[in-house]
Amino acid sequence: MSKINGIYAAGLSVLDENLALDVKNTIKHAENLIDNGCHGVAIFGSTGQAQLLSVSEKISLLNDLTRSKYKDNYLIGTGLNSLNETVNLISISKSLGFKNFLIMPPAYYKYGDEEVFNFYSRIINVHPDIQIVLYNFEKLCGYKFSVECVKKLVKEFPSQIIGVKDSSYNLFETLKVDNFSILPGSESKLLKGLKLGCSGIITATCNVTSRIARKVYDDFQNNKEQTENEKLCKIREVFDQYNLVSSLHSLLAVKEDIYNNILPPLSILNKEKKEKLILELNSLNFKL
Repeated sequence: MSKINGIYAAGLSVLDENLALDVKNTIKHAENLIDNGCHGVAIFGSTGQAQLLSVSEKISLLNDLTRSKYKDNYLIGTGLNSLNETVNLISISKSLGFKNFLIMPPAYYKYGDEEVFNFYSRIINVHPDIQIVLYNFEKLCGYKFSVECVKKLVKEFPSQIIGVKDSSYNLFETLKVDNFSILPGSESKLLKGLKLGCSGIITATCNVTSRIARKVYDDFQNNKEQTENEKLCKIREVFDQYNLVSSLHSLLAVKEDIYNNILPPLSILNKEKKEKLILELNSLNFKL
C-alpha cells in the first residue's frame, strides 16, 4: 500500500450560470492549486458540493480529468449515499486510470462500526485493486469512526485502506497504524498533527491557503523554524466562523464572478458577512 502525504486541498466545484458543473474551470482550479503548493487535490468531496452534483456531471468531469497534467495527484471522492452507485462510479474512475478514493459512509441513517465495516467490505470485494482514504466527518454523515473500527478495516484490508481524512478530530491524536496516512481536515491541526506523526492535511481552506500551508509543511520536513503557522491558523479561524463552501466561493468571487454560482441549498455570503470576512483576512495581511 502507498501512503498519501502532504498538503491536499478539498477542491471546489466551479459551476456555470445554469448551476451545471463547469468541467473545464473545475479542472483548471484544481491544477492551479497544485501549481500553487498543494501536493494534490481531493475531487468531489464535501467542499466540492459532491452530494449536490449529479452522477452524470461527475462522470463528465472524470472523463476530462484523466487528461489533466496532474492526473496522478487527484484523490477521487464519491459523495454518494448509494452503495451501488459508489461501486459503479469507482468502476468508471478505474477505467479512466484513477485508483485512489476518498469515501465517506452514507448519511441520514443511524448505524455503528459493524455496519461501516460491512459497507467498505462490500466496496473492496468488488474493487480489490483500489486504495481508499476513509472520510471521518460525523457532522455530515452522522457517524464518527472509532479507533477500533479503523484498525479492524486496516487489518482486514491492508492493501486497500490506506488512510483517513479526520474532520471529526477524534483520531489524529490517538490513532497509531504503521504505514497509514492520517490527514486532519484543518490547517489548525497541520503542525500539531505532523509532530504526532500525521501525514499532512486535506482541507477546504487550502483552496486559498495552499502556499502558506505548503511552507509550514516543508519547513517541518526540513527542520526549519516555523514562520507562517500562526498566520495559517488565524486564517482558518476566520473561515471557521462561516460555512466553508459559502465563504470560499464568496472570497474567490471577488476576482472571478463564476465563483458566485453555488448549488442550493448552499448560498454565498450576504454583503455584510462577505465584507466582514474580507476585512478580517486583510487584518491578517492575507490576500488572494
